[in-house]
Amino acid sequence: MRLSSFVWLILVLLPLAGWSGSIQGKIRDAATGEQVIGANLILENTKYYGVSGLDGSYTLRNVPAGTYRLRISYLTYKTSVRDLTVGTEAAVTLDIALESAEQTLTEVTVMAKRDGSSDRSARDLERNALQVTNIVSGRSIELSPDLTVANVIQRVSGISIERNSNGDGQYAILRGMDKRYNYTLVNGVKIPSPDNRYRYVPLDIFPSELLDRLEVYKALLPSQEGDAIGGAINMVMRDAPNQRTVQANLATGYTSLFVDRPFTSFDTRAISAQSPYERFGNQYSATAADFNAAPSTYTNRQPTPNVLGGFAVGDRFLNRRLGIVLAGSFQQTYRGSSSLFFNGDVVDTLRGVVLSQQAERQYSERQTRYGLHSKVDFRLSDRHKLQWYTAFISLTNAQIRDTKQTQLGIGGYSAELGNASLSFATRSRLTQQQIATSTLQGTHTLAEALSVSWSGVYSRATNNVPDQTNIPLLGIRKAFVETRTTVSDGYRRWEHNTDQDLAAYLNLTYRRAVAGLPIEWMVGGLYRDKQRTNFYNNYQLRPTNALALFGTDFTDYNQIRWTVQNPLGSVASALNYDATEQLSAGYVQFRTLDRPLEAVGGVRVEHTSQGYAMKFPIGEDFPTGSQLYTDLLPSLHLRYRLSDGRTNWRASYFRSLNRPGFFEIVPYRIVNEEYQERGNPGLQRAIADNIDLRYEHFPRPLEQFMVGLFYKRIQNPIEYTLQKDAIRGQDLYYAPGNFGTATNYGLELDAIRYVRQWGLKANYTYTNSSITTPKSKRIRNAQGDLQTISVSQTRPLYGQSAHVANLSLLYKDAKRGWDAQLAASYTGERITTVSQFVDNDLWQKAFIQMDASIEKRLAGGFILFAKANNLLNTPLEVYIKNGNAQNTGVPEQNPAAGQTLIRRDVYGQSYLLGLRYKR
Repeated sequence: MRLSSFVWLILVLLPLAGWSGSIQGKIRDAATGEQVIGANLILENTKYYGVSGLDGSYTLRNVPAGTYRLRISYLTYKTSVRDLTVGTEAAVTLDIALESAEQTLTEVTVMAKRDGSSDRSARDLERNALQVTNIVSGRSIELSPDLTVANVIQRVSGISIERNSNGDGQYAILRGMDKRYNYTLVNGVKIPSPDNRYRYVPLDIFPSELLDRLEVYKALLPSQEGDAIGGAINMVMRDAPNQRTVQANLATGYTSLFVDRPFTSFDTRAISAQSPYERFGNQYSATAADFNAAPSTYTNRQPTPNVLGGFAVGDRFLNRRLGIVLAGSFQQTYRGSSSLFFNGDVVDTLRGVVLSQQAERQYSERQTRYGLHSKVDFRLSDRHKLQWYTAFISLTNAQIRDTKQTQLGIGGYSAELGNASLSFATRSRLTQQQIATSTLQGTHTLAEALSVSWSGVYSRATNNVPDQTNIPLLGIRKAFVETRTTVSDGYRRWEHNTDQDLAAYLNLTYRRAVAGLPIEWMVGGLYRDKQRTNFYNNYQLRPTNALALFGTDFTDYNQIRWTVQNPLGSVASALNYDATEQLSAGYVQFRTLDRPLEAVGGVRVEHTSQGYAMKFPIGEDFPTGSQLYTDLLPSLHLRYRLSDGRTNWRASYFRSLNRPGFFEIVPYRIVNEEYQERGNPGLQRAIADNIDLRYEHFPRPLEQFMVGLFYKRIQNPIEYTLQKDAIRGQDLYYAPGNFGTATNYGLELDAIRYVRQWGLKANYTYTNSSITTPKSKRIRNAQGDLQTISVSQTRPLYGQSAHVANLSLLYKDAKRGWDAQLAASYTGERITTVSQFVDNDLWQKAFIQMDASIEKRLAGGFILFAKANNLLNTPLEVYIKNGNAQNTGVPEQNPAAGQTLIRRDVYGQSYLLGLRYKR
């Protein structure tokens, strides 16, 4: 190109560069100054449009030079129109303040109901909460990669989760306090647990899509039940919308674990729901013919894709006085894990564990989870409103656990030659858990300053494990070739339990000034009657032909012939009992209504009557038992609000308790592993004094910054430890006990920040707890012989991680309809099992889990979405913090590293693709 042509081209392009520019700025609320997110901006008579981002900002790019009219609109705001000129400058900056569009007609005010499931509502609820609270909005739950409440809650600051055998979250650990120290609510009402021993509720039973929001209370008011030291989790279910709403979704997916290995299953439809004892009476002698082959007939195949679906419909009728919402969820997923376990003996605590067994386990689990939820509210008048909430939640888990165990160091074991003694065991287990709850509530304004609210609650939780079957075989490995040989003793087991709650709540609210200070007074009470029944029946089976060989005399497990060793079953077990608990509570609460300092405080009194009766006591010293106690639980919560309305300083104190589980006070004796396990009729409740300090700042509607400190002093904390028999001092057994005083303190940081289409959610929690319990220690005495002595050891509380963190990168493009997030969770090391020996506790290794989700809004109200879990395929690893040179050469062990691997679980990744409809 000649120089003259190049110069000519530049002279042409220079003016063209000035013919286009951009328009940018921020949209805010004229009254509050808060950013308006999702406002629509249109240049009239052009193709140019935009949407304000997560920080209220907008940009219209490549707009030709000229004069335009910009129209800005958003629901509940007046439409604003601005004239502007785009010239040769790089950008036109135009900040716009929108005014509220509330309309007041003659004696009628038309107002829009705020979307309670939105992120903005969640931040407003946190800012205005009476106590230290964290909230996850329904919209955040919908966008998250998580399918159950347990997995959702791990995103909250200060919370980690305890996982089940397939890697899903099951129980929440709040601020380092084990699951026993927390309770669960549905719409503010406590629900019973289907667990066969304890009172805490497994959160993996709840589908997350039924929630409107998830609230975590980290400090308790006098009006709230007092048996939570860590905190309380409240699942607020969907409410009736302002107008007709229809939502539905359908999704499918797969778990990568079963790409490399088959899924093992059995026919759950043919399982015997009742044991021979239940079917034929307590005098019936069972025979092998009474046990069908369904739980021992296994199939290996590739699982069908996971299927998930849900719906929600709602509307208002009778001039908006009657609201109805009905929602449902169904999930059938195929999950599992591949696990490695090591068992060993402690010969000398100075040298660590000597590993004696290696077990490889493969879990295959088909989970069927569904929930139905309905809520009806009826406004009798402006002063009287009724609500009726009903829900039914079900989780069915059909699990096969296939185990191969290798004897290390004995039976001709040689890793080099490929020789070892083996044992195999296949366990089939069907677990059916259900929770049904129904609550009728009323709120009534009796006078301008006086109102009353009440609730009547019926709840029932059941857990059923019919015909659990375990079939063990011996085997041998020779020159790396493995062979199954003869059958060992097996069992068939039936377990079921039921919790039933009847409860009534009454609250009176009265507003009256004291010395010119307006105060809201509340008094109220609660009565709950809880009934629990527990059934356990186990039949021991022995092969009719102890010399029968696998592959010769039988080829499938359902061909094994058995003899029943205990024809009447083992119903005379301590696991058969009835338990009751009556709780009576009353409280007085005050709340100052004058700004800037708000005080909420008062006192709660709870009286507990708890007891049990063993159904088949045989020589028991305490076949029945009861505990009566009354607790006074004061609390005070202060909130100082700065004049900007966006900043809070909080300080709170509350006293709370933790009651023993029903099973823990039953004087049962069960041999579990090496040691006997016993109940403790003298187990006392734990009492805690809790202090919280927190600074909160909400710079924009969706943003927040929080920093908090907490401290807990727990009297008589409940922990499981190894103890000596009072009469036979050499006999050791595991039992729950109360151990002095424990402390727990920490720091919480929580931040959410948005810039245009990008957002960042981050939180971090540091926790430090301390408890001292007795441990056994093996030493060499003066004669050089091994001797076991008892020493005290200080350690963290069970389940407490020093460091827990979450980081989520968010992307939202409202203009093009994209939402995406990449979420990482970090859980530091923590004790998973308290050992009977000093320095021998089992620690879970610190890990990071990475998940992702994305959705695209389509035309006609449809949304395409995808979720991916455990992208890094992070294993769960458990180890002891010492090594033993005798374990050199054992697979996966490195004694020189100063630790001993005890367990490793691998779960694989899970992927989901679906379509959602909203109208």
